[in-house]
Amino acid sequence: MTLPEVSPERLAEEWAADKDVLASLRENGDVREIVRAVDVSFRGSDEALDRLEESAGELGFEVIEREADEDNEMSLFLGCEQATDDASIKALTVRCLQIELLYDVEYDGWGCTAEDGSAEDGSGEDGRN
Repeated sequence: MTLPEVSPERLAEEWAADKDVLASLRENGDVREIVRAVDVSFRGSDEALDRLEESAGELGFEVIEREADEDNEMSLFLGCEQATDDASIKALTVRCLQIELLYDVEYDGWGCTAEDGSAEDGSGEDGRN
């Protein structure tokens, strides 16, 4: 599958929001090298979300859930395991923006828990979803 080119403007817009989330994670003691569950969400028509859900595995994600928001707009939540260093998150964002173009859905951001390496599984939910 050939992945489409993401516009530099769209990537810059998402990266600006990503940097805010990353700063919040760091403030919560996040160790960026720790691999953990990261979820991403997409909004779209049932048909578009069906196609994306069917291809999730090929795209490196597993399906978490599909739910309607208060306006009855459907979202599909996908997950992957990765670190939260800048390069890893930027690569995730590029991949999600390519999915947006390929599947005619709207990328709605990512989220994860801050991981500080302690015995507990994170210090709280953070992200833009």
